[in-house]
Amino acid sequence: MPESTIVEATGISPWFVAEMARNVGLEAAVHAAGGRIADASDAEAADLLATAKRAGFGDRELAGLAGVTADDIRAARIALGLRPGYAMVDTCAAEFAAETPYFYSTYAAAGSAPEAPPVERPAALVIGSGPVRIGQGIEFDYCAVQAADTLRSAGWQAVMINSNPETVSTDFDASSRLYFEPLDPESVRSVIDAEGGLPAVVAYGGQTPLNLAAPLAAGGVELLGSDLEAIDQAEERTRFAALLDRLGIPQPEGGMAHSLEEALTLAERIGYPVIVRPSFVIGGLAIDFCYSPDDLIRQLAAATVVDPDRPVRIDRYLEGIEVDVDAVSDGELVLIPGLLEHVERAGVHSGDSVGLFPPQTVSEGDQSLIVATMERIVLELGAKGLVNAQFIVRDDGVYLIEVNPRASRTVPFLSKVTGVPMVELAVKIALGATLPELGWDGGLLPPPPFVAVKAPAFSTAKLRGVDPSVGPGMQSTGEVIGIHDEPRVAMAKALLGAALVPPRAGAAGALALLSIADRDKHLLPRLAAALRAAGYALAATPGTRSSLERAGFDARPVAKLGETPVDGQTAILDLIASGDVRLVVNTPTPRSGAVRDAAEIRLAATGEGILCLTAMETAVAAAEALDPAIAERLADVRPLDEWVPSGGRTPVVA
Repeated sequence: MPESTIVEATGISPWFVAEMARNVGLEAAVHAAGGRIADASDAEAADLLATAKRAGFGDRELAGLAGVTADDIRAARIALGLRPGYAMVDTCAAEFAAETPYFYSTYAAAGSAPEAPPVERPAALVIGSGPVRIGQGIEFDYCAVQAADTLRSAGWQAVMINSNPETVSTDFDASSRLYFEPLDPESVRSVIDAEGGLPAVVAYGGQTPLNLAAPLAAGGVELLGSDLEAIDQAEERTRFAALLDRLGIPQPEGGMAHSLEEALTLAERIGYPVIVRPSFVIGGLAIDFCYSPDDLIRQLAAATVVDPDRPVRIDRYLEGIEVDVDAVSDGELVLIPGLLEHVERAGVHSGDSVGLFPPQTVSEGDQSLIVATMERIVLELGAKGLVNAQFIVRDDGVYLIEVNPRASRTVPFLSKVTGVPMVELAVKIALGATLPELGWDGGLLPPPPFVAVKAPAFSTAKLRGVDPSVGPGMQSTGEVIGIHDEPRVAMAKALLGAALVPPRAGAAGALALLSIADRDKHLLPRLAAALRAAGYALAATPGTRSSLERAGFDARPVAKLGETPVDGQTAILDLIASGDVRLVVNTPTPRSGAVRDAAEIRLAATGEGILCLTAMETAVAAAEALDPAIAERLADVRPLDEWVPSGGRTPVVA
């Protein structure tokens, strides 16, 4: 198609269309060259390779076009001396000479003298969290910055590589030197080469740097902290499940699927609903519940992750109390600062759940079992540094869900409310120290004389059209901490700060619309009582209204979505649009389609600016936060160091 036709049809500037046409032509040329592109002795192919690299093509892209491997392309580049150069970012807009240690790569500078020599030794590369997306943000930025700061305080140069401009880790003074580069094997190895070889720290930026461990190790890069064997045994679902079986640690019934056919057979055997967990993911990416074969087919097709090299884990979904555990290990001892209990039932992503520290409903016996299991699995893996795990506590036992040998998004929270500098300890262990040398023992620390609550903050009020329902995939964009010696006050502080408490009813009253799944109706009387005490009237769909009446609560009748109102009912979307509703509680029914069907209700609520809660446990806590007795105590505000004094904690030593 002629470029002029595209310009006329799209309105795109001719310059951009011409550049795209040039890249399309390069793709065709590389494809035609085939394996010659990886032959450094072929002068014509070498010129094509240099042109393609200057145009921005990665080794992996070129390998795919030419039918060779990325290593073949890299070897040809190295043989030709075709390496990227690194230019300093001009942070002074040419007004005067910039001296900031902030670099970007360009093949236009290939072969030129470097603008700065390699950093002094000792030095290490810290890999940041990568692109801006929900689930890979500020918590890992905190950990990466803390890691760089610890390296520098220990006398090391900290070289940071990251591609996310909205982070503290990409502030040029947060590290000794900053490379603003993509987080892929080619780019990271090129930076390491430019610096004359560096060991890498992969445990503090979330899953993206952890996924780089294998290609970096294969390229001869030293990993500081947990080695590749520990990482792979924890992250690769088949190996991890086999390890738990060998150790006799309970896990949900399930198995590994290497194809769609295996997945369907496995799910049929263990029974629906199931939860699908791919390997090497973060933020709940591609993790979801499936309630039927159709759901499973849709999920695997959307995720595009089921193949022989990276199988998916399919588990029977177990309801229960989820507990997050973060630990620091030196390979001999395992320090556990605290356990974090999720308020919502298992299945809500840890980033979207409300968390309680210390646990309030998990028995001492179950907590001891969690600690013992955590110590066993961490030492068996041989992990050194930070390790995170999730457990489910049920009446029939404690089940281990997964283990990640890296920083988790709960590390900043636990570090702040326990006073344990977890990242600092982990980095110094990676440099060769032990916990006793740093002044710490193993085991679970005693609980503090207060309760700390972590509450997620969402952006659905600003991002209209985003479904506010919580589940395995993370949606929150921040979090709030509430601390008090009274658990209910701590909860109210956190929820209020996260904008998860409905508005006060006032003298004129207010209306709460309830549509509750059967599995959640045992909490309905408690929710209704709290709302009534706060001055709210109730409206409910037929099944929920019947349950309320049996519990002694009146409710305005509301027709279900898509049904014609009868006997004084109001259409549910009309009621939401009326301006009378101040709170919507809509908990999805666990059957195929219901979660998606109810989305229209939730989207209508957020479209009207109405708080919409989809987890019953959160709704109860939010309603109880309106209690006037609690409201009077919310003004008890103190600095964090008054709640978590440094006294009594052994400081970290060099």
